[in-house]
Amino acid sequence: MKLKNLVSQRFKERPADCVIDSHALMVRGGYMKYVGSGIFSEFPTLRRVTQKIERIIREEMDAIDGQEVLFPVVMPAELWEESGRYDSIASELVRFNDRNKSRMVLGMTHEEAAVQLVREYGQSYQQYPFMIYQIQRKFRDEARPRAGMIRVREFTMKDAYSFHTSQEDLEEYYQRCYDAYNNVFRRAGVPEVVTVASDSGMMGGSISHEYMLLNEIGEDSIVLCTECDYRANMEAAENIVNNVSTGILNELECVETPDCKTIEDVCAYLKSDIAASCKAVVYQKNADDKFVIAFIRGDYEINETKLRNLVGEDIHPGVITEDDPIVAGYIGPVGISDKVEVYYDMSLKGAENLVCGANKEGYHYTGLNIEREMGEVKYFDLAKVNEGGICPHCGKPALTIKRGIEVGNIFQLGTKYTESMGMTYTDKDGVAHNPIMGCYGIGVGRLAASVCEAKHDAYGPIWPISIAPWEVHLCCIRPDDENAKEIADNIYSELKKHGVEVIYDDRAGVRAGEMFADADLLGVPIRLVVSPRNLKENKIEVSTRDKSLKDMVDVNDIINYVVELKNKMFAELA
Repeated sequence: MKLKNLVSQRFKERPADCVIDSHALMVRGGYMKYVGSGIFSEFPTLRRVTQKIERIIREEMDAIDGQEVLFPVVMPAELWEESGRYDSIASELVRFNDRNKSRMVLGMTHEEAAVQLVREYGQSYQQYPFMIYQIQRKFRDEARPRAGMIRVREFTMKDAYSFHTSQEDLEEYYQRCYDAYNNVFRRAGVPEVVTVASDSGMMGGSISHEYMLLNEIGEDSIVLCTECDYRANMEAAENIVNNVSTGILNELECVETPDCKTIEDVCAYLKSDIAASCKAVVYQKNADDKFVIAFIRGDYEINETKLRNLVGEDIHPGVITEDDPIVAGYIGPVGISDKVEVYYDMSLKGAENLVCGANKEGYHYTGLNIEREMGEVKYFDLAKVNEGGICPHCGKPALTIKRGIEVGNIFQLGTKYTESMGMTYTDKDGVAHNPIMGCYGIGVGRLAASVCEAKHDAYGPIWPISIAPWEVHLCCIRPDDENAKEIADNIYSELKKHGVEVIYDDRAGVRAGEMFADADLLGVPIRLVVSPRNLKENKIEVSTRDKSLKDMVDVNDIINYVVELKNKMFAELA
């Protein structure tokens, strides 16, 4: 490919609306163009990157007996009503009527389509197990698209669905997918991706893992232990609190706390430690606006995902009015209205002498001991983990919190979809059962952007050779020099004959600095510079985009040198 023929535009200046580096570099480098909120067109450069990612994914999915299919983008609403998700998913799912007034949806995920495709095929146990996968565009109406390709509304995704006759068989295949995903990310040049236990969310199921590329721009908080291999998404991380008894139990006393409506204000007014307080976090159910109140120790924050899973339905932050049975800013467990749903976090178990609301305007209690005042209560893990928290695996206070970009996920779905959609198979004894499913996803564009975010410098991406748009960037300095142009042309031709992907810059009238700036933005791993000055010694300059190598190579040896360097780079990712 000659650079002068490449359909793309490259810019010197950083676009003002690009918050993160990968977004800015991929716009500046002519990889993509903004179309609408969370919607981009891909120039040929990015398509070459994503096609290579797709090829790696296909090879790894085929290696674990996956079979590629293609589901429709548009589906009838009835299919999603079968699973129960047509009403349970909010506005992220795009619903519309076609010209015949039939209700339709745009596919944001394809569990329903997968079951519909194979439920007639999979009627006998002899057909199992099997896995089908697709790589396709999807649309999810994200409320806040951000960070270029990291969080978009329209995206390309690989999703796979496996079907099994036993939990044991699912777990065995789940491990194969787990390992295949590690292969994908290693081959894509980001072996530092880590797996974390996660919450299944709207997908359902009991066991799930996310693949996270640790990076400060990530939206997810990842909990890691510095003493063992424990890793979990904040939404799924278990919070362990050991309250130590002082042996002294104060009496419950109602005290005046004027104009103190936050737990911080109350503790400051009473000159008490915020860890010795019980705060109320108020939500309401989406379905009927019934109040849900979670009590938690003052120095912890509620994990909304944990609470939502416990409640069993969607909730939103509560809005309290004068007519409601609770008093904003003064809510406590003692004497609370029986019209609200109450949950206690594990951080309160064994805690003594707490400050809490008195359910009366301008008053709080001191000396709260929940077991004494409330009798036997049930505690739940509802809190976010704090830095330095206790690891649930090794028991040491060694938890740390980092940011991460989710680049893949895998779920053990169970029978959530096959049961609701009436998919059954007959076992060897003629008894009908619902197949057990697994689900496995990778965002292709997000992975490309994530690699760029992890592998770049101030001048452009540093693409791993396995997914780089080209393997070699050939720059001919002074193409008006007949000898330089002839040698550069010959190198271009010979490298292509040896199966090397080359982007060749022989633009006339372009200065070396501009050529090198464009080369940095394209991020190709191997760069060759042909110049009249170096040719006086019959040499070609060879360098790598990551600056780990710079060499002068004889013209006669350059083809073999480049082929060997390319093979070495691929071998490092194998």
